[in-house]
Parts: sequence; C-alpha cells; structure tokens
Amino acid sequence: MMAMHASCTIARYTILEALRNRWLWLLLGLTLAAIGLSSLLDAMALTESRQLQISLLSSLLRVASVFLLTTFVISSMAREAADKGQQWLLAHAFPRATYLAGKLLGYALLALLPVLLSGLLAACYAPALQAGAWALALLCECWIMLAFAVLCMVGLQQVPAALAACSGFYLLARSIGTLQLLAHGSRPDGSQGSAAGLLFDLLGTLLPHLDRYARSDWLVYGGASLHDLTAMLLQTALFLTLLVLAALYDLYRKAI
Repeated sequence: MMAMHASCTIARYTILEALRNRWLWLLLGLTLAAIGLSSLLDAMALTESRQLQISLLSSLLRVASVFLLTTFVISSMAREAADKGQQWLLAHAFPRATYLAGKLLGYALLALLPVLLSGLLAACYAPALQAGAWALALLCECWIMLAFAVLCMVGLQQVPAALAACSGFYLLARSIGTLQLLAHGSRPDGSQGSAAGLLFDLLGTLLPHLDRYARSDWLVYGGASLHDLTAMLLQTALFLTLLVLAALYDLYRKAI
C-alpha cells in the first residue's frame, strides 16, 4: 500500500511539473498551428480538399503528440538527475520499481491530454467511431514511445543520445513496413534483395509496427477493423512489457 501511494505521488508531481512548465500551452500552440496549416491546404487544394485536410491534420497531430511527450520525458528526467532528485528518491526505503512505476504512470496519464485533444479534433472531420479508433491507436503509440524514452534516459543518461535514439527508433518503427516491402521487391535485374529482406524482417520482429497505428486513412475512408485494433493492442502490451522490464533492469543495476 505504501509503495502504491508513493507511485501515485510521483505520478502526480510528474504531471504537475508538465503543467507548471507551460507544456500544455505548447501543446495548444502546436495544435492551432496544425489546424491552420491543414486549413490552408484545404483552401489551396483543387480536388479532395477535405480528405487532404484530414490527412495532413491527423499526421501533424500524431507527430506533435509523440514529439512533445518524448521530449518532455527526456528533459524532465535529465532535470531530475541534474538536481539529484532521482538519487534522493531512489535512496528512500521503497523499491526502485515504485519510482519507475510512478514516473511511467505520470507520463501515461499525461499522454491522455494530447490524445484526447487530437481525438476531439479528428471527430470534427470524421465519424466518431473511426476518430475514437484513431485516438486509441495514437495513445498506444505514445505509450510505446514514452516507455522507450524512459528506457533511454535510464540507460544512456544523456539528453542528445536519448533524443537521437528516440528519433531513430520512431522513424524506423514508422517505416519498417515500407522497408520490408522494398527489400522483398524485385530489383531492375530481376534478382531479389534476400539479404536486405532478412535484415528488415529481423528488424520488423524486434520493432513495433507503428506504421499500422493511427493511420490517416482510418479517418478519410474508415476501415479500422476490430482485428486491426486487437492486433495493435496485443503488440502494444508486448512491447510495453519488454520496455518496462528493460528499464527496470537498468535501474536496478545503477549505483546510487
């Protein structure tokens, strides 16, 4: 019970830190910028202007949500380490798993803010059911990136390295499906890229397929099936478990 109370307290102060740092204002500013840019495209497009507007808006909101959350996680944990706050918390009687659970819970709850805002905006342009499925997928994507950002800061403990690792992980996870298709395609001479295909198949096994998450075509044409959502939730649960266990391992082997 005491460990649970400590985790909830850490989560609460994590959320308060984001609000005090005007993180919410930055989120609102980027959201308004995304709306303005998508509206400009809507006015300039000659055909299928509404479809283009929805696609651009959803893509911008998706990237902005992931970017804001991961950069906050990295900067927050770096600031805490610099202020010796992490060492002070880890030196207390409760287990280190309690500290990690509190940080992850706070970040997970914080992710609800951009996801709910993005989902409400998506519902203004698309059917509510499809907008809800898109928002759920975005939440899962944000949770995976948050867990990976925590792992990077626990293991690497350097802001530039963590930012580079998160950026590379996200770009590769977003494009792994396309890379697999290109690697298995035929070359101009008729040969097959077998070595590259095996490499990207291995990466596809190790990485979450974020290219299947929060797809813009769900909002434009529908098509978010129960099978897609179930597979996405199972994949999210698997990768979250692996990332949390890896972060926990790194945290316990650290010397205070």
